[in-house]
Amino acid sequence: MSLSNPHSSIPPNISSTPTVLLNTGAQLPLLGLGTFQLRGPEDTLQAVDAALSAGYRCFDTASVYRNEADLGRALRHLLPKYNLSREDIFIISKLGPKDQGIKAREGALRSLELLDLEYIDLYLIHWPGTQGLGVGDLRNPKNRALSWAALEKLYTQGRLRAIGVSNYTSGHMKELLEGCSVKPAVLQVEFHPCLAQEELRRLCGENGVCFQAYSSLGTGALLQDPLVLQLAQACGRSPAQVLLRWAVQQGIPVLPKSSHQSRVSENAQVFDFELSTEDMERLGEMDCGQKYCWDPSQVV
Repeated sequence: MSLSNPHSSIPPNISSTPTVLLNTGAQLPLLGLGTFQLRGPEDTLQAVDAALSAGYRCFDTASVYRNEADLGRALRHLLPKYNLSREDIFIISKLGPKDQGIKAREGALRSLELLDLEYIDLYLIHWPGTQGLGVGDLRNPKNRALSWAALEKLYTQGRLRAIGVSNYTSGHMKELLEGCSVKPAVLQVEFHPCLAQEELRRLCGENGVCFQAYSSLGTGALLQDPLVLQLAQACGRSPAQVLLRWAVQQGIPVLPKSSHQSRVSENAQVFDFELSTEDMERLGEMDCGQKYCWDPSQVV
């Protein structure tokens, strides 16, 4: 994985977002718009419009977000406004836990249909478990294997340009890496200064898997952290920008989510400043294993 143009000073509305190189050869933007909890065609259209205007070229959705169709419509409507084509946009979606196993191909094709796309740039297994099964149910690993096999076939057919996983632990990742024909391109997990995920990052680095962050702000909790506030004031930036910069300065792609135009724009302004080595280390010392989202560690 290589980092392209990590400290560009070109305004983001000129589509200057730096990228990381995936093991497929594709370039994944370091900044993407997360669409979790984005509901309805109007809100989706406004958020996507603000994101495109601010230079975002990556959009992250999922079957369980129930907004794939709204996102697809918004992009079709707005791309001409910004003189962009489908090839200029990187779209991520995810297989819902209800489709884990023998329904995986059907679930992925449904995402393609709802997004109204010929291909999805990156498609992830959203969760290591299966809806309706307990976390200790031994059918979970079997269903993960079936899902991955289905995604591998769609990858070889070009319907999915890259495939990966989300919310996998080191154990889930090792299991997948030992049995796959196509190596995952991305692992997307919760990541912020209080959850640095060092073991997972090391495992991904050793296997050429891009480590991608969600919940970089700790679901908002870290915006009030005293150290984050102190560093934000010192460098004349917002707490959100400091937290996002901490990740992208390490070459880790982020997916901040917001439906507010001002925040969408603010979150894009993370490539025109740097945190000092000392500040990066101070933020890293906050790591305490704190999860603000879901905990997949109990899923066998």
